[in-house]
Amino acid sequence: QVQVVESGGGLVQSGGSLRLSCAASGILFMIYDMNWYRQTPGKEREWVATITSGGITTYADSVKGRFTISRVNANNTVYLQMNGLKPEDTAVYYCNSKWVAGNKAYWGQGTQVTVSS
Repeated sequence: QVQVVESGGGLVQSGGSLRLSCAASGILFMIYDMNWYRQTPGKEREWVATITSGGITTYADSVKGRFTISRVNANNTVYLQMNGLKPEDTAVYYCNSKWVAGNKAYWGQGTQVTVSS
C-alpha cells in the first residue's frame, strides 16, 4: 500500500521559516520525481517545486530564492525548506510523487501552512 504523508506545517510570522517533510512508503522512492504543490480555498492547486529522481530542482517564480527542495532517498523523504515566508504563502501544501515512465502518481493529504502578517 502506497502512503505519502506530509508534516511540518504550522503557523509562522511573516519572514519566518518552516521545513515541510514528506515521507513516502510502498514505492521505489528513488525512481520517483517528487513535487510540492499548494492550494488555497477557491483556487486551483499550484505547483511549487520539483526534485527529479536525478536530483534536478526547479521552482515556481513565486518561491524561487526563498524555498529549497531536497530529498534523502535512504529515508524515502523529500523536504521543502521555506524561508522568508510571506502571508501569500499561506496554503495547504501537498506532496506528490510521480513516476513518469510508469504513469503513476500519488498524493499526500496535505499540511496547512499559515503565515501571519
